[in-house]
Amino acid sequence: MNKHIVDRVLAEVAPTLKPLPILYSIPHAGRDYPEDFGSALPLEILRRAEDAYVDLLLDKAPDQGITLLTALFPRAYLDVNRDEDDLDPELFTPGIIAAPGPKSRLGIGLIRRVVTPEYRIYDRLLSLDEVKSRIERYYTPYHKKLAECLARLGKLKSPVLFIDWHSMKSVGNAATPDGEGSTRADFVIGDNHGRSCNPALTTAVADYLAARGYHTAINDPYAGGALLQRYAHPSNGVHGLQIEINRALYLDESRITLRSGIEKLKIDVAGLVPLFSAWLSEAVPADKG
Repeated sequence: MNKHIVDRVLAEVAPTLKPLPILYSIPHAGRDYPEDFGSALPLEILRRAEDAYVDLLLDKAPDQGITLLTALFPRAYLDVNRDEDDLDPELFTPGIIAAPGPKSRLGIGLIRRVVTPEYRIYDRLLSLDEVKSRIERYYTPYHKKLAECLARLGKLKSPVLFIDWHSMKSVGNAATPDGEGSTRADFVIGDNHGRSCNPALTTAVADYLAARGYHTAINDPYAGGALLQRYAHPSNGVHGLQIEINRALYLDESRITLRSGIEKLKIDVAGLVPLFSAWLSEAVPADKG
């Protein structure tokens, strides 16, 4: 396996077969916690912010021709699926230039204030130097590598598929868009409300998963974050989906341990690749013409 690791930042795994013009990104499954985190919470609570073990669900993707990019650091430390200035002023010492969006106002921006509303991550304010260091060491390299991968795949003379993989809590809370106590579908497929992907592919993915017994939803409650908004533009030949997997399908959410359902889930997720390949082969003439 051709695996390139940037020390404690990211892992890029090249396809073992002829490359398909498909990139899988896993930005939130990292579990290598930096020594300078300085959190006030124990690790077992911090880990609840992870999209835990999504990387294990997709570890065979390179054997299907997929390029796989995974963040190794935890999103509780820094979230690459946010804009660079999406900072919560409540969390930092004076002097931070911030443009807080809805996520930061909920405490889950570029640098999180909370794991969930009842668990505040820090008992201190963060300095400007800490923010700059995290961006330079983690945020910038991940975005640079993601852009490089998409550019390389774009040379395959085909539209490119960018699939951003996540997991979600089985029940919403006060910091989620659907509100506290909301139950979720098994899969949520986000296409930025039709702006990041041909809607026919979005529907095909939802139909495939439904045929395998999963309850699916489209853009509700998650339509796609900063990565999808920044990199997925069909007019430029990149179609992007954000796929959220309900953690209850494969994870004990309180203990962050795997459940027996992971093997079936891995098989069903792998079955999306032939669907993606077929869609790409049909999309080429339309996109060229």
